[in-house]
Amino acid sequence: MLPKENSILAVIGLGYVGLPLAVEFGKSRRVIGFDMKRDRIEELRSGRDHTLEVTPEELASAKYLSFTYDPTELAEASIYIVTVPTPVDSHKRPDLTPLLMASETVGRALKAGDIVIYESTVYPGATEEDCVPVLERASGLKFNRDFFVGYSPERVNPGDKAHRLTDIKKVTAGSTPEVARFVDDLYAAIVTAGTHLAPSIKVAEAAKVIENTQRDLNIALVNELAIIFNRMGIDTQAVLEAAGTKWNFLPFRPGLVGGHCIGVDPYYLTHKAESLGYHPQVILAGRRINDGMGEYVAGQLVKAMLKKRIQVDGSRVLVMGFTFKENCPDVRNTRVIDIVRELSAYNVTADVFDPWVSANVAEAEYGICPLAQLPKGAYDAIVLAVAHEEFRQMGADAIRALGKPLHVLYDLKCVLAADESDLRL
Repeated sequence: MLPKENSILAVIGLGYVGLPLAVEFGKSRRVIGFDMKRDRIEELRSGRDHTLEVTPEELASAKYLSFTYDPTELAEASIYIVTVPTPVDSHKRPDLTPLLMASETVGRALKAGDIVIYESTVYPGATEEDCVPVLERASGLKFNRDFFVGYSPERVNPGDKAHRLTDIKKVTAGSTPEVARFVDDLYAAIVTAGTHLAPSIKVAEAAKVIENTQRDLNIALVNELAIIFNRMGIDTQAVLEAAGTKWNFLPFRPGLVGGHCIGVDPYYLTHKAESLGYHPQVILAGRRINDGMGEYVAGQLVKAMLKKRIQVDGSRVLVMGFTFKENCPDVRNTRVIDIVRELSAYNVTADVFDPWVSANVAEAEYGICPLAQLPKGAYDAIVLAVAHEEFRQMGADAIRALGKPLHVLYDLKCVLAADESDLRL
């Protein structure tokens, strides 16, 4: 027997994915929002969300939503949605630790007839092969007899106010046909863009992991083109604008590839492929190109400084922007850190300024202490690394004023006009 339509729902993990989901469901049904971080729960109870994905007004609108860090309270629920991160480790291998810990927590609360739905990005097969055994062991229940599972991959784009949870079509799947229909109906009640019911959980898992793998490869292509065009003395942005006049040209741009999805998900797919005896070539080639862009940018900057006869050893460089994308406080897997670390190898002092970043988070995760203020006339070079709106509004003159009379300005994101910087990617 499946849960009733009005059963209590629990969301496990209240980050960029889980919180908007809990809020949307919490407008019309009882929802328990669970996160193991006590400070996160206290923040949300106070009506604040530091990720800026949900406004105080939206939090207040979810009148049936409550927050807890006490796992015993999860036993009230009959539907569990797991939205914890799925990162890679230092060797680029999938790290399922958060997912398996969440499965253990849910398993201890499971009752006969309950459904567990996973939204975390995984390789095909992970839900049924890795998570289900944990649920069975922790609960003492039997899969597809006593409890059931579903999968509906998250499609959150942090910082994007135009494409939000309810505006993006949701892929759904379940461990039996009846469960699949239940999961699809559940999401259809809140997602106005509609749903797509996949024929199996593995299909839904695979669909998610290739969405970002495809983007990763397209960005890798334009990054490689940028490297080639740079050697030719051709402006890559001008080339892309010209090529973009054709109706079917894909508008990808070169840059650093970070964040919790595009720079991570391909490794989940390649890990699974390698476990089956197939060694991917195209996917990993794209990853190598994108993972090497921070080093490339730092090298180009150093060459430009030398051409201007600026002393590199002991110089001071300002890196503007540290998040993985513009107008968003998320620093997960930011590749701007690669530029900072590569510059330090040249004995360059790299100062980071980013008005979107929490100083405590940057220091805890990367050992970086962002500047609180920007000193004028202090830098031998400036790297405009993230296209925050604040930087766009500054304009070239104000940004140039931060450098010494002789300096290099590298506009990594083409925020400025072509003739307003010394280098563009």
